[in-house]
Amino acid sequence: MNIFGRETILKGLKSTKNWDVIIIGGGATGLGIALDSVTRGYKTVLLEQVDFAKGTSSRSTKLVHGGVRYLAQGDIGLVKEALYERGLMLKNAAHLVSNQSFIIPNYRWWDGIFYTTGLKIYDLLAGKLSLGKSFHINKNETHNRLKTLKTEHLKGGVVYQDGQFDDSRLAINIAQTAIENGATLLNHFEVQKLRKDDTGTVNGVLAIDRESGTEYALNGKVVINATGVFTDEILQMDNEYAKNMVRPSQGIHFVLDKSFLPGDDAIMIPKTDDGRVLFLVPWHDKVVVGTTDTVLDSHSLEPIALEEEINFILNTANKYLTKKVERKDVLSVYAGLRPLAAPQDESEKTKEISRSHKIIISNSGLVTITGGKWTTYRRMAQDTLNKVIEKGKLKKKTCKTISLSIHGSTDIMDRNNHLYIYGTDYQEIKKLIQKDPELGEKLHPNLDFLKAEVVWAVRNEMARTIEDVLARRVRALFLDARAAIEIAPLVADILAKELEKSLEWKTSQILAFNAIAKNYILKGQPKS
Repeated sequence: MNIFGRETILKGLKSTKNWDVIIIGGGATGLGIALDSVTRGYKTVLLEQVDFAKGTSSRSTKLVHGGVRYLAQGDIGLVKEALYERGLMLKNAAHLVSNQSFIIPNYRWWDGIFYTTGLKIYDLLAGKLSLGKSFHINKNETHNRLKTLKTEHLKGGVVYQDGQFDDSRLAINIAQTAIENGATLLNHFEVQKLRKDDTGTVNGVLAIDRESGTEYALNGKVVINATGVFTDEILQMDNEYAKNMVRPSQGIHFVLDKSFLPGDDAIMIPKTDDGRVLFLVPWHDKVVVGTTDTVLDSHSLEPIALEEEINFILNTANKYLTKKVERKDVLSVYAGLRPLAAPQDESEKTKEISRSHKIIISNSGLVTITGGKWTTYRRMAQDTLNKVIEKGKLKKKTCKTISLSIHGSTDIMDRNNHLYIYGTDYQEIKKLIQKDPELGEKLHPNLDFLKAEVVWAVRNEMARTIEDVLARRVRALFLDARAAIEIAPLVADILAKELEKSLEWKTSQILAFNAIAKNYILKGQPKS
């Protein structure tokens, strides 16, 4: 029996009359809560309307960090908490989280003193879980390590260590770990209504399986709203007059060829024109550049990069790089929404709103968690369940996730082989190829991904659509949007065979994926 097969998971859903914990939302926060809940011994179900990490959790800057800018804002508590969690992530998901060196270029003589001092505090706050000491380097060494950095007025640089990871890959591995521990997790499964008893207390949900159209009424002691930018929709299911708690802030990223940052170091620009930091980070043999901070009045499942954001990143990157970045160089552009607390004062800037998480329990008993960041996902889950226990909604059981190894975790791997992201599953993928050598073929000449990875994604990682595979399992859409569009028909063929789908299904899947993927290509670029 394959515990990750949809039919197996659905059997678990149908056979359970009452749940201890029902979680709405399959991003980092919801998945973290599911894992914490099931390992404490609670009967746990999580429902995600599209796919795990479909929203914000697959669209990050790919950093596991304390947040140097929060240190500058004086938010010592958040930084210390995040640095501790960073250390745990490196231990518990060693195949996906790695130590990354960052360099802050200094263009004024006092920058070296200022940033070295600040980053020494950053090091101290990390304590025993520090990834390495920060130090100052001279102009020549800065240039040697950052070959494409402009040297005019360059005085030197400050090197520090932080974490780097593949966000949606970790989300999938957390989901697998939760299932292995007995939780029921379903993607493409939408909650349509909250159920209540005669006293108005939330005691379950009404949900629909988006694949089959089957409706399910689930009973639960606790319902947790972990839906990120969709938090207010769930709150308004509970109370139609509920005030909006979340204000989405959009951040976009470019993905460029490695030639724009050829070494092993990342760059951190601490002060840009809008006051945010800008990162250029090596990632899967490409470079991720971002981010922006644009307050939006609305949100969607597929946010789109705005022209002013695109120009901001182009202009800022070109202030620092000798190799000019042009629109045609952008392999993929992706946008993500931060679920920030709605400003109490209209003059409050989103970059000044604390990223600390907040847990709210409504009069109906609905539990809502908002805010936070990827790095602190485990602590957010722990705090949420501790709060629920404190309110007497669940029997007291202790958290087990501090030292819990995530599915696939191993520190014995060759990072030059792109299959390192599978950790201990790498051997299983090799077995698939040995059984059927055709599965060892590349999906696209410009990408390392193999046909075997698509098969693995369907059989063991709950992928159900082309987008699930190419956006969040093998990351092709984020690394090269044009290449992803080119291989969509091939992926559709493999999926249809695995899922026993029709020609009509394949056609509609390709059309749906292309409609999304075109937004990852910058307009005005020539077609190759």
